[in-house]
Amino acid sequence: MQDTSSTPRRLHIGAAYYPEHWSEEDWAEDIRLMRAAGFTVVRLAEFAWSSMEPAEGQFNFDWLERAIAQLSEAEILTVLGTPTAAPPAWLTQTYPQTLATDENGRRLQHGNRCHYCVNSPTYHAAARRIAGAMAERFGKNPDVIGWQIDNEFWRPCYCEICQVEFHRFLQSRYGDLETLNRRWSTAYWSQTYFNWEQIPVPRGNHNPGLMLEHKRFITHSYTHFQKTQIDAIRPHLAPGIWITHNFMGWFDGFDHYDLSQELDIASWDWYVGMGRNDYAISGAMHAIVRGYKNRNFWVMETQPNQVNWASINNSLEPGETRALAWHAVGHGADAWLYWQWRSAYSGQEQYHGTLVDQSGQPRPFYSDVKALGADFAKCSPVLIDTVPAAQAALLYSFDSRWAIQNQRHHRDFDYVKHFVHYYRPLAIRNISAAVISPDAPLDGYKLVVAPALNVLTEPQANALSEFARAGGHLVLTLRTGMKDDANALLPMRQPGWLREAAGAEVEDYYALLEPVAVQAEGWDGRAQIWGERLKVLDSENTHVVARYGAGHGWLAGQAAITVHNYGAGKVYFVGAYLDDAAQDALCVTILREAGIHPVLETPAGVEACLRVGADGHEVFILINHGNASQTVWLPWQACNHLNGQIVTHLALEPYGAAVLTLV
Repeated sequence: MQDTSSTPRRLHIGAAYYPEHWSEEDWAEDIRLMRAAGFTVVRLAEFAWSSMEPAEGQFNFDWLERAIAQLSEAEILTVLGTPTAAPPAWLTQTYPQTLATDENGRRLQHGNRCHYCVNSPTYHAAARRIAGAMAERFGKNPDVIGWQIDNEFWRPCYCEICQVEFHRFLQSRYGDLETLNRRWSTAYWSQTYFNWEQIPVPRGNHNPGLMLEHKRFITHSYTHFQKTQIDAIRPHLAPGIWITHNFMGWFDGFDHYDLSQELDIASWDWYVGMGRNDYAISGAMHAIVRGYKNRNFWVMETQPNQVNWASINNSLEPGETRALAWHAVGHGADAWLYWQWRSAYSGQEQYHGTLVDQSGQPRPFYSDVKALGADFAKCSPVLIDTVPAAQAALLYSFDSRWAIQNQRHHRDFDYVKHFVHYYRPLAIRNISAAVISPDAPLDGYKLVVAPALNVLTEPQANALSEFARAGGHLVLTLRTGMKDDANALLPMRQPGWLREAAGAEVEDYYALLEPVAVQAEGWDGRAQIWGERLKVLDSENTHVVARYGAGHGWLAGQAAITVHNYGAGKVYFVGAYLDDAAQDALCVTILREAGIHPVLETPAGVEACLRVGADGHEVFILINHGNASQTVWLPWQACNHLNGQIVTHLALEPYGAAVLTLV
């Protein structure tokens, strides 16, 4: 066994591996190929419950211990996953109440995935038993460096157990029905509740307060289920061993900030699927995952060439995985793991990409991974213990996303697309931007953008106001400050508690049938999808940046964008959903006024990221996201740690990368 206390920390590369699928005679060749590819870690066991507990209370971990030991001999470490996403057939047959019930009242079949009731006490007991037994056996094994709880939480359950728990949850939130009825305005449509059991679990659209609280209940349910396993595992772990869960990109089934609180690090599963990667969108997703804990993260799964679930499962281009990996590292990833290593003979994912096919032979893609493994080994010494540096932050709110999603008011209004509409102009200019919770501290940022912060609490508004008053630049966008934390309209106009800081309020909002002209100093554009008519409240300190032109009677000539000098800072209020060119022009102005500069000037399609160590040393990561060569001229001499050369300019091949430190 390796002693990880003396093993240098490093960037990790690896894959999910399922030795239980294969004869032990096959393991040696698999592991030889892993080592040849430069693997430093694998994830094991997250779907192996039936192999580890073939009958209730009867454990078989010997095969897993042998696999971990053989990997260790090849200097490959292990992350263990608890197997609760795939319960064994003996469990669901013996305890059918552990199966989830779907929205239509049908109990799920065995054999899918995540088909358990997240609130079942029987399932909790079984999960606690297997997780605790695994931790008792492997918690102090020096070759096991981390633990993953379950796999990709996602399924809500509508069974009787969950209905009872939902009522308990609401009672703990509101205390009494009088408060709930008042805050949900249940006199509307005669929805008033006289006992807790009358409150339904929402199916389809419903009262906005009920809809929002059900999302919070799902969050509460998975947080409790996750903690059940964490509490069973943590007492057995050696110091320094971490616990994570692998989240899924833009998935909005629960509040990821809440689920991340009990974790040591966050991780996520990143798949491009069909087409080619848009690095402005994926950069936002990486930043969101990093923001769950405000620390570096792992990419626990990514695609080995292609997936099996897209409408067209196209492959990555040769070399493209290199650009994807360095892009993730640039945004704070400390590990890059493929799903999966080898194709199983059967099962639902036969066509999913792998590094080694069902015969045990490497696919052509293996050579790209081997090259990346060598690159990670070269660059680990300069990158470990560094973090992304950010001058700006965007606020990502699950409450606001849920509230808007349930009441779009315009079929094309999408919270995520609106969020990316503000992230993209920063990303393409190499502006380092964090993505954080609306409740996170704002210290150290020059600019904070709050895209569609629809649900706004008074403490959040106070923090944002103080940020601007102290000299920060704050950007408020349309649909901000409409709702309280019960999803009810605030008793004041938008942006609610931020009216004073904004120096303006919304007189009315309009879902647009057709685009409306927007005219500003230095640029013209159009409002599309949405427009808000702004009324200036502080004429002495508020400047109208842009007005609506002709084309919509209620908006014609009215203020569309304002900026308010507030204390030592500025507050922009953007009431128009601008077209891309106008959005870009507006963001250029805001960045200039905030004094924010790019990490590095690069040609279009070449991204520059910056990671900084605690001692202040800087590491620049450049990624060519295109399939054509690009030349980048540097403002200083640098060492490229991928090849050891001292350079003043770079010729980046298609999907090429460079890892630079100044000399």
